[in-house]
Amino acid sequence: MAQAPIQFDRASGALEGANLWERTAALALATGSKISSHFSHRGYIGCANLLRRTLPERNIAIKLNPDATFEFPYGDGYWSKLLNRSYHYEDELELLFRDSAGVDYTLLDCGANYGYWSVLVSSAPLGSHRAIAIEPSSQNFAKLKNNAEINGNRFELMKCAIGSSRGKARLSGTKHEAFSIAGNAGGGGEDVPVIALDNLIDDGKVAASGKYLIKLDVEGVEIEAIRGSARLLATDSVILCEEHGNDPLHTVSRYILEKTPLKLIVYDPRSHRLEILTELSILDRIKVSSHVGYNVFGTASAFWLDRVNALNANASRRSQ
Repeated sequence: MAQAPIQFDRASGALEGANLWERTAALALATGSKISSHFSHRGYIGCANLLRRTLPERNIAIKLNPDATFEFPYGDGYWSKLLNRSYHYEDELELLFRDSAGVDYTLLDCGANYGYWSVLVSSAPLGSHRAIAIEPSSQNFAKLKNNAEINGNRFELMKCAIGSSRGKARLSGTKHEAFSIAGNAGGGGEDVPVIALDNLIDDGKVAASGKYLIKLDVEGVEIEAIRGSARLLATDSVILCEEHGNDPLHTVSRYILEKTPLKLIVYDPRSHRLEILTELSILDRIKVSSHVGYNVFGTASAFWLDRVNALNANASRRSQ
């Protein structure tokens, strides 16, 4: 029988249910995150995964807020940065989600992994929103399903990949956070169904009108996913997708800017604003680390553009 998960409360720092070695490992994982944050956490995942080999196989349940618990294998290199209470995962997304707590929107969490954003966005402090977590990997889906269950099954699950149209694809890769159907991820893999985001309308999963935040964490098929979402993107929607740090051509952002009717928006850490871009040179400054991803937003919605402007005005007032 599996051991009960270790419990960690990010608000208080309380760690419960861990033995002496597991407590020591928690301190090492948190300290490693703090130190490596000065160079974009380069090397952290590899070191954490080495440490994980010395730990018993059990989960850790992170209390993200009073209504959100996120569980993953203890020592996981990608998620253990959450043991560092000063660490914010994809803080530009959290900025938008927190500001939108009072908006009636649905989250489409594409490439949900273990369901971090679905857990948070469906929680009361962020507005108890409807969320659909979409994940193709059988390995990841089991952990996603577990996180749905421990949070009262309050968000929906779909096991498939996102592309430009319905079909099947080979999902492969060696890292759970980087499985891809793009064909170059390596590893044995599995065959998975593929849908276009607009098929969610066809299948009655979502309405052809409404407000949507669409997180596209689809590892190399962002452009295909955008091509398959024309009807959804004509609603009051925003796509939140990754611009890869190792791509000097800014391929995803260039496609949004030049090939779609969407406004391209990026969070500028220098101004602390969500900037609407008309050209791409600002990304040369923002994308300082080749091994990480940077989120960019795309929308044609007057509603969401007004929200962005209001968010920027609030940021300006806070900085005065």
